[in-house]
Amino acid sequence: MRASTMLILTAGVTVVVLGYLLVALLRPEWF
Repeated sequence: MRASTMLILTAGVTVVVLGYLLVALLRPEWF
């Protein structure tokens, strides 16, 4: 894979993880 593809994948994973952590902090009753 090209470096640009890896960069996009890494950014996507980072956004998902940050969003998940944000929801876990704001809505702990969902977990």
